[in-house]
Amino acid sequence: MTVHDVPIDLQTFTDDWQDWHRRQEARLADPHGFLAITGLHWLTEQPQRFADAPGAWTTGPGGVTVILDGGEQLVVDGADVTGEHCFGVVAERGSVNAIWGDAVVEVAKRGGHDIIRPRHPNTPLRDGFTGTPAYPPHPRWVVTGRYVPFDTPRPTTVGAAVEGLEHVYDAPGRVDFELGGQSLSLTVFPGHGPGSLTVLFTDATSGVTTYAANRALTLDAPGADGSVVLDFNRAVNLPCAYTDLATCPLPPAENRLPVSIEAGEKIPYERH
Repeated sequence: MTVHDVPIDLQTFTDDWQDWHRRQEARLADPHGFLAITGLHWLTEQPQRFADAPGAWTTGPGGVTVILDGGEQLVVDGADVTGEHCFGVVAERGSVNAIWGDAVVEVAKRGGHDIIRPRHPNTPLRDGFTGTPAYPPHPRWVVTGRYVPFDTPRPTTVGAAVEGLEHVYDAPGRVDFELGGQSLSLTVFPGHGPGSLTVLFTDATSGVTTYAANRALTLDAPGADGSVVLDFNRAVNLPCAYTDLATCPLPPAENRLPVSIEAGEKIPYERH
């Protein structure tokens, strides 16, 4: 078997995918991962208390502040915090984790709004997690595309899993490719690694065998000739596929593919 004229051993290909998928599952099931979230709390200028976090929380021009009662303590950046603590202004899509016993309180900004998301290891969702179903991996879902940079990054507004929330990303370009004889294109966003790219997409399996709202695919940095590999076997669910306490972005309209991509992760058991 070959992919792009390179011989592929199917067993090795499958073993590599399984190793990758196990790592993906481990990150998801981390004691303070998304399965451990117990609340999505939107902060205002009025102090609010929450059952799953200590203190009274506010936000304002100076950023997020918590006032802890006597006997309450957080650990922030390795330092014990009591009384009043200001986290400062959190950058969009940024976050700070404050440790509270065996829990973590995530302080973050999403769609211009300051939030906290406490994460407790013993949530029913995490305790009951048995893994994510996925299509068997196959080399036919590995395709080579061409990265086409835009003249300047395009601010792209997309919806979110939370109604009324929007995210804005600077899209640096698009990726053109062929699948099943069809010419297709996907707008890409910056990835987490240097030069890497992220794709948010849906396809004809969305809402049938794969999660309806979105899936994501990470692409390595394009080659010098613009070539980029799309391995749809590694298309993953975002956190909103598992919990309603997530603010995941939705794909831009042009990333709703008209083909069935029967590869990657399927609808989580938790959503059936």
